[in-house]
Amino acid sequence: MKRFLHTVSLAALGVMLATAVACVPPPPPGAVVVERRPPPDRVEVVGVAPGPGFVWIAGHWGWTAGDFVWVGGRWARAERGYHRWEPGRWRHRGGRWYWVEGRWR
Repeated sequence: MKRFLHTVSLAALGVMLATAVACVPPPPPGAVVVERRPPPDRVEVVGVAPGPGFVWIAGHWGWTAGDFVWVGGRWARAERGYHRWEPGRWRHRGGRWYWVEGRWR
């Protein structure tokens, strides 16, 4: 009986680990989903901040009218209570790419 329980426990653990590794969160509702990988990011020249409390938000590839379009970076005043910008990114899932918006942290 102990051997049987041990075997079943190991099998269940293997299934849980395989599921956890293969699990990628689905795109959020209303997300932009495209069939091809975005181009490499462009190199941007970041000037001096226009004042204290400003954070650089790097440019990224957006999706408009069926193709990728570069959205240039910009300076933005940090929202009250936040100090860091988490950039948006393209994520890969099931052979497709979807955009995850950036947000303040």
